[in-house]
Amino acid sequence: MTSNGLPDDAPRRPRVFAVDDPRLKAGVEPPDPAPAPPAGGGDHGGKRAAQAGGTGGIRVPWPTAAGVSGGVRFGAMFVSAVVALATLAATVSFFNFVSVALARDDWIGWTAAALLGIAALSGLVLIGREIMGLLRLGRLGQLRRDLEAAIADNDAKAERTGLARLKALYAARPEMRWPLARLAEHERDIHDPGALLKLADRELMAPLDVEARRMVLRSAKRVATVSALSPMALITVGYVLSENLGLLRRLAALYGGRPGVLGSLRLAKLVVGHLIGTGGVALTDDLLGQFLGQDILRRLSARLGEGAFNGALTARLGAAAIEVVRPLANIESTPVRARDILTELFKSEPSEPAAPPPSR
Repeated sequence: MTSNGLPDDAPRRPRVFAVDDPRLKAGVEPPDPAPAPPAGGGDHGGKRAAQAGGTGGIRVPWPTAAGVSGGVRFGAMFVSAVVALATLAATVSFFNFVSVALARDDWIGWTAAALLGIAALSGLVLIGREIMGLLRLGRLGQLRRDLEAAIADNDAKAERTGLARLKALYAARPEMRWPLARLAEHERDIHDPGALLKLADRELMAPLDVEARRMVLRSAKRVATVSALSPMALITVGYVLSENLGLLRRLAALYGGRPGVLGSLRLAKLVVGHLIGTGGVALTDDLLGQFLGQDILRRLSARLGEGAFNGALTARLGAAAIEVVRPLANIESTPVRARDILTELFKSEPSEPAAPPPSR
């Protein structure tokens, strides 16, 4: 930079100076003379200065949204205060109504007391159900860990103890009587470590896996159909969320969990963590491209491609939920995979064969 504030490679303008100027002997360039204002007045010099960048060679940054909106956000404070006041007013009004209704000695007071008792009893039942659902989920997880430890250690005693707990889990269910009878029929003939749990996997868990696969396939088909036909994105998102949470709850109940609302949310957290840990979310798009032709579907119809993707994601979520809630890991039985469900996702249901004509 020169002493005039210009860069070194800037072109030099012609200047007038005196020969006996002492600044020339000291090696200092004399400053440029101030340009004279153009004849006729006007603000042409100011316009040229603004076009040249402005304020004496100093670059001034343009104002940003953060700089403009800096300071106290009075709009957010106003909305928050109004919402808080409305909530407080509704709460105070409700409690005043309840207290006044309970103080009355007529049918209004008795009705309010009865409704308050029903609400309190229902709330206690709901809290108890949520706690029991969380405990059942924890019991399933602990049973799976104990059985895995028994298999890893080849501990026959721990294996039989875990099998007794597994049979007690399904003893009260009518649809499991036949599998439990088959297990009891062959149980006494097995003495090798690990073979007993293989038998339990084949006799007890395999029928449950078949029903779980049907549940996941039906939910994936419903999600794909609603996503392809829904006119609003909000309806699609709400239905997909409710269907997936319902699927998780039904799968947990099938394997002995029966969670409530909080248990379903905890199960959803476990399933999402399992998907992230195994990389299952990243595989969903590859599965679609391989089996459903997602690119072709998107070119044909955007809604059809969205339905295919949502259905495939539901299938992957259901397969991961089966791995999480299953009390016994797959030893000999084939695990339920999203890849197998996707191959049947858009197949039509097989028609019933026609009845043969009556013989004469």
